[in-house]
Amino acid sequence: MTSGERDDRLWLVRHGETEWSKNGRHTSTTDLPLTPEGERIAASLRERLTAHSFDLVLTSPRERARRTAFLAGFPDAEVDEDLVEWDYGKYEGITTVEIRETVPGWTVWSAPTPGGETPAQVATRLDRVNRRIAAVDGDVLVFGHSHALRALTARWLELDVTEGRHFVLGTATISVLGWDRGSPAIHHWNS
Repeated sequence: MTSGERDDRLWLVRHGETEWSKNGRHTSTTDLPLTPEGERIAASLRERLTAHSFDLVLTSPRERARRTAFLAGFPDAEVDEDLVEWDYGKYEGITTVEIRETVPGWTVWSAPTPGGETPAQVATRLDRVNRRIAAVDGDVLVFGHSHALRALTARWLELDVTEGRHFVLGTATISVLGWDRGSPAIHHWNS
């Protein structure tokens, strides 16, 4: 590594399965528990994650993210309110298919969410998270949600928040962001 190159990593973990994530229902402010399968898979992350040393561990305040952090071996993860899921407003609890019955082609990335957050609002709060992470001299682990972590990834990569649409993220998966020759990069995705 040459002088000035960064080698810190940002590890992302999407929360384990909930009934709504299993059924494709948009879940932001509704605080749902993990399913038994979600708990089992979250606990299976423990060996991989606790084998690594982190200088900061953050979690969304939502139960599903905090429970995933606990089961994965990080009961003392620090809650960061900026890591909440994209606020879906009136689309909370319904599926994309249902939304598209009245708004053809709708995605959270490309169309408004009535009563919810705009991409600019999401970018503002996730940029705060990225600034916080950048201030840490070492690896950081984050437990969060699908759209928010995808948007965080886009901002890490210095892209518009809506470019998060390209990063599909499964439940209870681990992704690792870092650097390549001084540029932000994806090292592992959805493993």
